[in-house]
Amino acid sequence: MKGILVVDLFSGAGGFSRGFKDCGFSIALAVDNDDACGRSYKLNFPEAVVLVEDIRDVTGKDILYMLGTKPHIVIGSPPCEPFTGANPRRETEPLDRLYKDPMGSLTLEFIRIVGEIQPRIFILENVPAIMEGPLKEALVKEFKSVGYHRIFFNVLRAEDYGTPSHRKRVFISNVPITPSKERHRRVSVWEALKDLPPPGMGGVPNHDALPISDRKLRRIVRLKPGSAMYYYEGAEKKRLPNFIRLKPDSIAPTVLGSSRFIHPFENRLLTVREQARLMGFPDDHIFVGGRDQQYNQVGEAVPPPLARAIARFIKEKYSDLLLSS
Repeated sequence: MKGILVVDLFSGAGGFSRGFKDCGFSIALAVDNDDACGRSYKLNFPEAVVLVEDIRDVTGKDILYMLGTKPHIVIGSPPCEPFTGANPRRETEPLDRLYKDPMGSLTLEFIRIVGEIQPRIFILENVPAIMEGPLKEALVKEFKSVGYHRIFFNVLRAEDYGTPSHRKRVFISNVPITPSKERHRRVSVWEALKDLPPPGMGGVPNHDALPISDRKLRRIVRLKPGSAMYYYEGAEKKRLPNFIRLKPDSIAPTVLGSSRFIHPFENRLLTVREQARLMGFPDDHIFVGGRDQQYNQVGEAVPPPLARAIARFIKEKYSDLLLSS
């Protein structure tokens, strides 16, 4: 698969790309408008062209010119905030989330670039709520308008593929994506974390303890496993927990950019590296920028074990499609 070129739009720090690279694909180019994400991405994928640009200012023609050839696969994760039920300010009407919300309409930019490049395979990752009501039909119509007439909504759970945290996402593609769960066993929080040295020790990157106030510490000490220090309101008045003390023998809750977790046995917050472990990132995948930016890069990623399962499935199932002239 070395000759199979992958372009990653809304690349973040490269969780989705990591899975494809691990399976032998060539990561050719990435686009993200965030400078810290771009720097993290370049550190982890030095071979790739990295564009720190607003996607609205990038064309398929630009990408083809920079690569000198057509990529085989375009992957990407447009912002999920306009669609997710965790957002109390999302548009009430589902179609407004795609067409009216400026961030939601970035999904249409992904579709535009796919139409301009015409890759053999594209994969758009997002929250399942992007299929709510008439949105699914609208997305099919948009992809049809750029030349893709068969669209598949592949719903996968990261924990089924060896990720130590829950995450249910849809991968919208022009091909069915159904990787086998059989070769993967479930990984608990403590399995993922237990071999890390204490924060600040052992030269592990992104593994520094977060300072916490005495007031917060007093609350943390009282927290039982599975209970949360804070709750915030999501869409439709849902109460959503944050600062959860993790249960050591369970799979962690979904890791979000805003997520902060309490260590299962120690009275402290998890480090960026520990949260990256809960997403299945290897320790040599580095995150740069401010501390909150690093947590965001981890929480907004496609978990590498899930990305790897998808990439392996593509490699096994669609090599002929990718390599045909």
